[in-house]
Amino acid sequence: MIQPVNDNVFSPALCRAARGYLGWSQDELASRSSVSRSTIRDFEGHRHGLHRSTEAQLRLAFENEGLRFTNNAGFPGLMCCTSNEG
Repeated sequence: MIQPVNDNVFSPALCRAARGYLGWSQDELASRSSVSRSTIRDFEGHRHGLHRSTEAQLRLAFENEGLRFTNNAGFPGLMCCTSNEG
């Protein structure tokens, strides 16, 4: 039986990178995602994983700012989808 490919690309490193790109602290991400700062700290510090619903809340906070998490040929990444054109 063939196992499905895990396309989950949300990792502690990408969470930190996304925060860094936006200039957000863990407190700012906690406020924007309604996820506790201690959960974010523990996830980014590799102390524990996330429930799917918690991951969705964090991703939505980043996606609302125009960031997208990608997985191209098995290489997770981050891209910005906003335009500075006015």
